[in-house]
Amino acid sequence: MSDKKQSNAMWGGRFASGPDAIMEAINASIDFDKRMAAQDIAGSNAHAQMLAKQGIITDKDAEAIREGLFTILSEIENGTFEYSAALEDIHMNVESRLKDLIGEPAGRLHTARSRNDQVATDFKLWTRGQLDAAIGGLTALIKALLDQAEAGADHVMPGFTHLQVAQPVTWGHHMMAYVEMFGRDRSRFIDARARMNESPLGAAALAGTGFNIDRHMTAEALGFARPSANSLDAVSDRDFALEFLSSSAICAMHLSRFAEELVIWSSAQFKFVTLSDRFSTGSSIMPQKKNPDAAELIRAKVGRITGSLVGLLMVMKGLPLAYSKDMQEDKEQVFDAADSLMLALAAMTGMVGDLVPNTDVLEKAAAMGFSTATDLADWLVRALGMPFRDAHHVTGALVKMAEDGGVDLPDLTLEQMRSVCADINESVFDVLGVHNSVASRTSYGGTAPDQVRAQIARWKTGIAS
Repeated sequence: MSDKKQSNAMWGGRFASGPDAIMEAINASIDFDKRMAAQDIAGSNAHAQMLAKQGIITDKDAEAIREGLFTILSEIENGTFEYSAALEDIHMNVESRLKDLIGEPAGRLHTARSRNDQVATDFKLWTRGQLDAAIGGLTALIKALLDQAEAGADHVMPGFTHLQVAQPVTWGHHMMAYVEMFGRDRSRFIDARARMNESPLGAAALAGTGFNIDRHMTAEALGFARPSANSLDAVSDRDFALEFLSSSAICAMHLSRFAEELVIWSSAQFKFVTLSDRFSTGSSIMPQKKNPDAAELIRAKVGRITGSLVGLLMVMKGLPLAYSKDMQEDKEQVFDAADSLMLALAAMTGMVGDLVPNTDVLEKAAAMGFSTATDLADWLVRALGMPFRDAHHVTGALVKMAEDGGVDLPDLTLEQMRSVCADINESVFDVLGVHNSVASRTSYGGTAPDQVRAQIARWKTGIAS
């Protein structure tokens, strides 16, 4: 049978002639939705077993369908399955092949089911798997960051605002900032997974079915927490895909921020870190170059992932209930974003694992730019009882004095300081060193090494549970 006649047979008697080639091209989705083959076969098998249990089809037909479906899955996994664009999508490709294999029983599989609930079920199953993969990828990245934080809990580095040296922090504290970011990303994927874990199967085209089906049985068989409660919503909902894309876009933004820092830190001007050769490339003309290409490509991934989110939002924004063919444009967005996100997570995890902080350079940079000025102002408040605004003014004057003299704050003499504020005494020098500065930041969540270690311990316990 030709592809055109085969397509007509799948559609039934409504259409007298086959589709135009252009219509076939715009209508077909098999080139991308074949990624959902395993999910389609799992959903169809669950549906067939339920139909048999409910007495809607015979056990014999259900067993033939089961064996035929797993033969098809084996063909797909072995690369011998022949896809047909004329059959539009993975669902009709599988059904057509099933008919070739088992004959008449294949026609009973679609009882009490529509492609609308079928595709929604397949897509949810696929997206749920990607949520699990993202959670796993983020867990691995967080563990790599925890290792970096623990190794560098005492290492001092500059903390920045406006990319200007602000106050000293520890390497461990900086790594833990990204642990918090990626931890929120992980929790978003976990929340999205719990919210989307309802089965559309059995909603049929949009109104449910008159057959005595058991939707709780198919939901349980496919690992869903429950069947969806409204058939209209079940077939028209793509919130699960949007939540995946939204969470992915936020995560990609965090990856991009970290990637930007790695690009800056690995430059000749900063020399804060050394990236491994595994995640760097050379130049075709400049032999001295070691380019942070992996970080730069991660930085770029946020564009296509956010673009996928916006693209699907635009597809969905004007659709009346229930299903419209527009929704065929949902999957490529999600597939591309998932591929980009998982690649970026894997690359970042590798870079973090290999990352070597140049501790001497970091400590020297931490002392630049009058980074302990806030410590001096705080000391004036604590030791002398000075109002903070007055302490801010005195500190500013001392910074100006040090700047004019080409020295840093700890290099000023006690006499020079007393020329600005007569009550300053020798204990002021206890707070002016960068190590003293970070050690003093003992508030919850602060950069003091003991606080950093406490947060590392909290995260190690949480990520293991």
